[in-house]
Amino acid sequence: MKKVFITGASRGIGKEIKKLLELNGYACIAPSKSELNLQDIDSINNYFKQCDTDFYAIVNCAGINILGDLESIQNHEIDLMLDINLKSPLYIIKSIIEKMKQAKDGKIVNISSIWGIKSKEYRTLYSMTKFGLNGMTRSLARELGEYNILINSVAPGYVKTDMTDKNISNEEQDIIKDQIPLKRFAQAEEIAKLVLFLISENNTYITGETIRIDGGFLA
Repeated sequence: MKKVFITGASRGIGKEIKKLLELNGYACIAPSKSELNLQDIDSINNYFKQCDTDFYAIVNCAGINILGDLESIQNHEIDLMLDINLKSPLYIIKSIIEKMKQAKDGKIVNISSIWGIKSKEYRTLYSMTKFGLNGMTRSLARELGEYNILINSVAPGYVKTDMTDKNISNEEQDIIKDQIPLKRFAQAEEIAKLVLFLISENNTYITGETIRIDGGFLA
């Protein structure tokens, strides 16, 4: 049974990814916040020192979204967003990659966002981290390709999750839906299906891509 390491699996998109992968025969290792603190490099290092790092795939799904205008951005918010959304995926990949290289086989999926392709007001921190994540993905695809390790970003548009309901009022959601060709938000399981394909044996040649899944919103 192939093992997959996944972050952010307690709710939303990550929860659906974990559920779908397990239904398809993967063994998912998804540490809780108490087991792995993504804000703390020492916690990440200590976690992987104590566990078997022989993983077939990595799914970096954990993320936060702090909205606000430029003047309201606080220093601790900058650190928090960078630590969780951008730095922790890199640290996790670094911790696991050696055995993937030895096996000459592996898949990595970073959950990004359409706001890592374009942006809008009040999403400075979020876009900063997601643009960075997409850049990391492309660079690592070039570096790791010779080891048959495929790495891609998945960039969801609007997805019906707790985070969406927290950041966007019901009235604004209705306005946004009118701007999406499919006239609805994605369901988390639809994102999970794309991730499943990207880490499966059916994906043999897609790497270095940021794949939008947004119902045509950015078309």
